[in-house]
Amino acid sequence: MENNYFKSYDKSEIFYRTWNYKKGQKTLVIIHRGHEHSGRLEDIATNERFKGYNVFAFDMRGHGNTKERTSPIFMDSVRDLDCFVSYIKKEYKILEEDIFVVANSVGGVVLATWLHDYAPKICGSALLAPAFNIKLYVPLAKEGISLLTKVNKDIKIPSYVKSKVLTHDIEEQKKYDKDPLITKDINARLLLDLSNTGDRVVEDAHAIETPIILFSARKDLVVESGKQKEFFINLSSKTKEFVELKEFYHGILFEKGKLEVYESINIFMEKCYKIKKIEATLEEKKFSKREYERLSLRAISTLRNYNYKFQKFMMENLGKLSDGMRIGMKYGFDSGISLDYVYKNKASGRLIIGKIIDKYYLNAIGWKGIRERKKNLLKLVREEIRKVESQGKEVKILDIAGGTGNYLFNLKEEFPNIKVIINDFKIENIKKGEKTIKNKNLKDISFSNYDCFGGDMYKKIGENFEPNIVIISGIFELFEDNLVISKAINGVTSILQEEGKIIYTGQPWHPQLEQIAYVLNSHKGNEWVMRRRTQLELDNVFLSNKVSKDRMLIDNYGIFTVSQGSFKGRE
Repeated sequence: MENNYFKSYDKSEIFYRTWNYKKGQKTLVIIHRGHEHSGRLEDIATNERFKGYNVFAFDMRGHGNTKERTSPIFMDSVRDLDCFVSYIKKEYKILEEDIFVVANSVGGVVLATWLHDYAPKICGSALLAPAFNIKLYVPLAKEGISLLTKVNKDIKIPSYVKSKVLTHDIEEQKKYDKDPLITKDINARLLLDLSNTGDRVVEDAHAIETPIILFSARKDLVVESGKQKEFFINLSSKTKEFVELKEFYHGILFEKGKLEVYESINIFMEKCYKIKKIEATLEEKKFSKREYERLSLRAISTLRNYNYKFQKFMMENLGKLSDGMRIGMKYGFDSGISLDYVYKNKASGRLIIGKIIDKYYLNAIGWKGIRERKKNLLKLVREEIRKVESQGKEVKILDIAGGTGNYLFNLKEEFPNIKVIINDFKIENIKKGEKTIKNKNLKDISFSNYDCFGGDMYKKIGENFEPNIVIISGIFELFEDNLVISKAINGVTSILQEEGKIIYTGQPWHPQLEQIAYVLNSHKGNEWVMRRRTQLELDNVFLSNKVSKDRMLIDNYGIFTVSQGSFKGRE
């Protein structure tokens, strides 16, 4: 066994262990349950069934030998897992499709969320008593914890879980009780965020196609099994198994019958490694396509329909007092002008009531996600600009649907030598953007007015401008057909410089799709109906055009992703 540290997305040093590493072997990654640490995984890591695998495990934040404090944001744990997998792929020369992941309890929710949000191309996974819904026992416990976090945002909740409810094995109970690295409490905000994320992933498990074996403990006194079954039923995985362990408590890896679990995992792993890799296609995922069709046809109950009509009536009347709503109603809530207002995030309106309405409007979870999307987009673009400049090359950026271009103006001021073309379909956006260019006296930045889904655009731009950074942001979810967006990607790759990067956004999940569709209008003047795509579907559309995803960022709500891709067609 070897011990080491890796740096996560925020430079935090995370402790990890390695067992039995040999170049060319398949790889097993194990995620410990909450309160525990990777050292307690020694038994499964060294079991003879897995001696032919590289085995890796890390200590989550606030656990074991990782000194970084626990983050109250659940998605930070998911980001750590993604960074760890990226790290071992690079450091140990491991292929992603050769990785199988096992996770227990809270670790199971981390794994399930990673599969949903990041759509990794791993071989398969095993979820052991995933903690989608923790038993809190006390009535209104969740509401009480939420109230406590308002008083003290850093408050921690002592764990009620004792060793005797984790395993029947007396020796394992003693080990747990004597282990100085066991964490006895949990951050209250993390507990709430875990619950909310669990609900999201269970409800939207249709998005997951990774092979999964799920173990549920019938005598589990820590988490509910109902959510585990719902998650399993919702999965789109063609290869999946549900195993109910009749005499098991929650700590499956420490129970008396753990060897039968090891054997089941091993058999399932071997099955997964034999599955033939499926080539990426433009196939549309049926469940999200049906969701779009329901929204388009307004196939909802009469009660909900009246509710949305009432909301729209109130917006068109009282909502006019809000500057943000007024701009959205005039130009479309998805327009560049409306988004610029959302990015500024400064409530304003007529009278006091108008400002209050505007503040509520700007605090909608969708707009919070949009602002995070912008930050993540700028992060990846800035990193790529610095990389290209460090190579002594001229930076040429094309945004195929850049709206008014405001964030690109800021980049131009930050990096004066870059050259930028902002394309947009709406003349109103271009006029506003050109006015800003004139006022700021910016050079080497201009607009074009083409249909980004039309072939002529890329041919005409490519005659005089070959970009090495192309931005595709917030446009694909406005269109239903994968063939249409594929045309745009194909057009981009036809003019992209060799080793150039495509930075694209996705929307794999959104909690307000129905409300947005029936209350807010689009820039076209009709209902703003969005066609969300799972990250797997979106990545596959790019991969079908020989663009492979290198890395991905996501907001804390799981709504918007920003990915960086490389065109492999010239290899």
